[in-house]
Amino acid sequence: MILVTGASGTLGRPVTRLLAEAGADVHALSRRAREPEAGVTWHKGDLVTGEGLRDALAGAETIVHCASDPFHYKRDLTAARRLIEAARGQGAPHLVYISIVGVDKIPYRYYQIKYAVERMIEESGLPYTILRATQFHTLPDTVFNALTKIPGLVLLPGGLRDQPVDAGEVAARLAELALGAGPARRVDDMGGPEVLTAEEMMRDYLRARGLRRPVRVPLPLPGRAARGFRAGHHLTPDRAVGKRTWRQFLDETHTHR
Repeated sequence: MILVTGASGTLGRPVTRLLAEAGADVHALSRRAREPEAGVTWHKGDLVTGEGLRDALAGAETIVHCASDPFHYKRDLTAARRLIEAARGQGAPHLVYISIVGVDKIPYRYYQIKYAVERMIEESGLPYTILRATQFHTLPDTVFNALTKIPGLVLLPGGLRDQPVDAGEVAARLAELALGAGPARRVDDMGGPEVLTAEEMMRDYLRARGLRRPVRVPLPLPGRAARGFRAGHHLTPDRAVGKRTWRQFLDETHTHR
């Protein structure tokens, strides 16, 4: 029996589907009640308050922890603490956690919280596997959508690069780890197939959307976190194992609408 947290999210949804297709006994945790579906038992629960968590965990041999809230990131610490405590009450299920490349090197607050959760899991006494991935395609897509809603010139911070990866491919790797031989502690990072500058990505985005906008890259943003991103600590070019490119994502998401 495998429990997936954040099972209705960008990553949790394909993880849940892939595990069900593999024939696993899949249980899914969501803050809202969900309609029944083949191969998945849905549980309504809240990791922050602990509501419904113990019932959802009953009998779980593996937990895939996908739930995260980048807009209220402090809740991730509370959620992880409650999940670990409840998991200990069920024995010693294998805890599989998705993190982000560079969380230990970039002093960006959300990354620091993700790294704190990693350490919490490592010190929990539970068998665990932690996978770090680069940012999903959907993040720069959302940011660029917001930037292009402002009329006129598109301004981008200088010196930034990204290595976007397909969420479905990360989901496949998580499902593989959950169904595998057992806990593997920190596994190899997972990155997208290419490292691109923010300007290159924006120009591809404008092309896919059929937009004509001038793009300018002014001076770099100040601060330690920005320096960490400019240094590329969030990139993993040696682990560019993803297949779906940024252009492919854009063409499939926007061009054919």
